[in-house]
Amino acid sequence: MILNMDIDWDAKVLSSLNPIISNLREIQINNQEIENVADWLAYEEFPSPQNNKTKKNPEEVIRTTLLINTLNFAFTDFEKSVKYEIERDGYIFSDSEAMFTQINEALASGIHLYDGAVLSSLDMDQLNKIFSGNIEMPMMNERLEILKEVGEKLSSEYKGDWINFINQGPKKLYSNGEGLIERLITEFPRFDDKTILEDGHEVHFYKLAQLAFWGIHGELSGAGHFVVEDMHKMSAFADYIVPVALEVMKIITYSETLNNKIMNGQLIERDSQEEVEIRAVSLHTTAKLTEEVNKRRPLDKQIIIPQLDYRLWKQYHATHRPHHLTVTTMY
Repeated sequence: MILNMDIDWDAKVLSSLNPIISNLREIQINNQEIENVADWLAYEEFPSPQNNKTKKNPEEVIRTTLLINTLNFAFTDFEKSVKYEIERDGYIFSDSEAMFTQINEALASGIHLYDGAVLSSLDMDQLNKIFSGNIEMPMMNERLEILKEVGEKLSSEYKGDWINFINQGPKKLYSNGEGLIERLITEFPRFDDKTILEDGHEVHFYKLAQLAFWGIHGELSGAGHFVVEDMHKMSAFADYIVPVALEVMKIITYSETLNNKIMNGQLIERDSQEEVEIRAVSLHTTAKLTEEVNKRRPLDKQIIIPQLDYRLWKQYHATHRPHHLTVTTMY
């Protein structure tokens, strides 16, 4: 049960964005449009984790979700701007949904991909057989390296099992260094998604780390198997898709230079002013939009940021509208 639905602007991710939001150069935030969108978005249905009474094995959900979010990045070809897709029974699965499907197929076939020993011994031929689509999945070398590193850490410290990692701390995102996100980014650096500004200030995004625990909470909290106690400290997930939704809704406006780069498929460098602004603005405005939506909903219909994030991602993740392209393993 989520006890606190208020936006925690002092939480680690949202509070770290302040230096960027107060000095935007390439993006304008349109506060009036946030209110305009909230006026109609507030009356939509937002699926609640508390309504999910899944009968899936909780440990299998945890293992699979952490595996998925180890690989949940870069599904658009950086040269051709073509998205990775697969077809199953006449239905097209795009980007991360395609990857989810193929991971579940591999697991169903008996390949224990979430096991540390299996991950650490993977080779490229095996990975290519699992992920075969309309194009080669981008950054396959990086994916293999990440899986092997994660597998080695799981094997050496946690007997090859994510459950042993989970059970070593509280069910909180943050808890004096012992929280789920805090330990995940420390033990598994591939999740340490941050940008360090010139003055040394750290901007925290934690896209995959947050998304992993939102996925676990969303799947298991309804039946009481796994409840993240401080879910109100979670932001949206700074990726390629949410900025598209915000731009189409006119909540954000790009400078002419940045807009041309996005529309023309020009690469935007990781940790550049443009890239950091896109991600920071996405997190800040989704928090503001969630706040405005909740002002228009009764107390028993309040939502949290990840619910709104999913609404935006689900509607726009397969759109033909171009999104920014950044070569990174973090989203």
